[in-house]
Amino acid sequence: MADFITMPKLSDTMEEGTVIKWHKTVGETISEGDLLAEIETDKAIQEFESEFNGYLLYKGISEGESAKVDSLLAIIGESPNLDIKNIINEKKNIINDRNKRLFVSPLAKIIAKNKSISIEDIKGSGTNGRIIKRDIENYQIDKKINATNFLTSNEVINSSIRKVIAKRLAESKFSAPHYYLMIEIDMKNSIKSRSILNNNLKGEEKISFNDIIIKAAALSLKKHPKINSSWKNDKTIYHRNIHIGVAISVEDGLFVPVIREADKKTLLQISREVKEKAKKARDRKISQEEIEGSTFTISNLGMFGIESFTSIINQPNSCILSVGAILERPVIKNGIVVVGNIMKISLACDHRLVDGAIGSLYLESIKKFLEHPITMLM
Repeated sequence: MADFITMPKLSDTMEEGTVIKWHKTVGETISEGDLLAEIETDKAIQEFESEFNGYLLYKGISEGESAKVDSLLAIIGESPNLDIKNIINEKKNIINDRNKRLFVSPLAKIIAKNKSISIEDIKGSGTNGRIIKRDIENYQIDKKINATNFLTSNEVINSSIRKVIAKRLAESKFSAPHYYLMIEIDMKNSIKSRSILNNNLKGEEKISFNDIIIKAAALSLKKHPKINSSWKNDKTIYHRNIHIGVAISVEDGLFVPVIREADKKTLLQISREVKEKAKKARDRKISQEEIEGSTFTISNLGMFGIESFTSIINQPNSCILSVGAILERPVIKNGIVVVGNIMKISLACDHRLVDGAIGSLYLESIKKFLEHPITMLM
């Protein structure tokens, strides 16, 4: 008797998974609840536990390989001496699942990625058509040289996370009628307040401008609850809790860890949580629960020197706030031109939920909090 384990669907949007690491070897005894493998989904790397007792008889996917959801992942049997070939032959549908995926060795996959070669264009010479090192080394990219500028083009395989980002952003842009509001904020007082706070904090605990913006955005949502909403067919959902999603850039995409009940947390608590979850996101160790359930999203490109930009709404949120860099600009104060520290922010709104007047009042609230940060303590 044998139990067949298939690639699990570890998130609602997961279509394929990659085995990052096996924690069991073929022939090893396995008990229910044992850590079997680490699997990379479209969102994070998650631990996958066995639901069965027995012996690991077969691994259908090697470390570094990807396969569609429901493809054969492993076989666990009650005896280490079961005939795997007969078992697989009895389950022809499993063979079909395995044939749908591309067989490639981990080393070949790395070499192909480094050389920007699409493995889908390569015919494998290994067992069962497996793509191996020599196939990559012998493959010559067909370079199509532009007669005018002599540029070449390379194909790069899109990662799971990049595919999901593309799908979600396209769905959001074409399903939610976006419009944008922009405002300038004098950050002079926020700069002073941050400096005072950080003088009393250790290096790893220092508060960023983004932490202050998260707090201001959360408190403003409390004052303007219509922004803290989601569209659901014929219903509008007004969320009681304020959960701020913070866009974090990773090597091949974007994660949006969630700071739950941000309006109730101190700046120091927000700072610690953002740093912790950002590290997890970049290490691909963040859990599914930590990136789900946002009611509002903030995307900050100010640290990259971007003055202003607009973002696509992270559905099912009704709005997303885009934050630019703090730049020195001449401003007029009491009829005199002085140097100001100006930050531009923009709010992308779903017009089905948020009208221009509501969005404008929300931005004005953020402006007041950031220009008079002491009011956030009231």
